[in-house]
Amino acid sequence: MAGARTQPLLVVDGYNVIHGTTRYEALIDEHAGAGALADVAHLSRDPYGHDPFERAREALITDVAAYAQGSYEPVVVFDAAGNLSDERPDFSRAGVRVVFSRTGESADSVIERLVTRARHKMRDVLLVTSDNTIKFTVGGVPVTTVSSQLLARNIEHTVVDIETARVERSYGHMTLEDRLSPEQREKLRRLLGQ
Repeated sequence: MAGARTQPLLVVDGYNVIHGTTRYEALIDEHAGAGALADVAHLSRDPYGHDPFERAREALITDVAAYAQGSYEPVVVFDAAGNLSDERPDFSRAGVRVVFSRTGESADSVIERLVTRARHKMRDVLLVTSDNTIKFTVGGVPVTTVSSQLLARNIEHTVVDIETARVERSYGHMTLEDRLSPEQREKLRRLLGQ
């Protein structure tokens, strides 16, 4: 489609947001830390053991999907530089592309590459990180940076708005009268002699 404007790119520094906000940090399974991995591995269906960050990552991805809501093309970048395996499963879902850095590569490098590509295309970017180094490295027009805490607050407002709308819709059609058209209501009133 000629002349169509590309959606701004939303790049989220995943672990920076998870570790920088209580909303996600509370979801980290502290009991499955490095020393506890052997103890809980037998309880997990995952043959490779339990991932203590799984719930926090899932919540962040879900929240980013709700926050982006067709206004952004969202990408969440996680640092996997210390992993021994170069395999990166595709965790992309709900319209959110999830990227894990390669072995030996930092999430900052991935973020810098994504933002640089967007900048060359003069594409607007909203970068979410509280890491000052990456902010200063890639910041500037057309890149806007916001802190992890600001994203978490905005997501909390979005979640509240979605829940409020859901509740209002569920109560809006609770009575039979609400389900009838004005014409049907008038006919019913006449039949009842009102």
